Amino acid sequence: MDGTQVKFGLSDSLCHRLSRTARLLERQVEEVLRQYGLTRIGWCILLAVTEEKLRNPSDIAAFVGIDRTATSRALRTLEADGLIAREMGRDDRRTTEVSVTEKGQATLMICVPLCSEVMNRMHGDLTNEDQAMLVALLNKLAVGGKTA
Repeated sequence: MDGTQVKFGLSDSLCHRLSRTARLLERQVEEVLRQYGLTRIGWCILLAVTEEKLRNPSDIAAFVGIDRTATSRALRTLEADGLIAREMGRDDRRTTEVSVTEKGQATLMICVPLCSEVMNRMHGDLTNEDQAMLVALLNKLAVGGKTA
């Protein structure tokens, strides 16, 4: 090389700032969830099943944003902990249906307010308009970032 330094500008990069912010939030949420034996992925799966009414592991994986292998691993852990149940599909015996157990519901009842508090602290300085704009921009980035 001729000694010319190539500069990327990581500290000013939008992707870097998004990643750092996401990791900060993830750490804070995981700190709360760890007390109840949950990971962030497990938490997201419980919410996917209860709030989004997703029952199929593939749909859950797509919603959470993880691959099927990670989903299967997380489902096994949640099942072993008594937080979810898996059954063969009613219409198609080749499929699996996921449901949240009473223990899973009880865990959600405890964790929802705690995680909501973390989220409120995180975006407490943002107005409702700021939050709506940020969500819209993140959605726009997510759609633009999909690969064919």
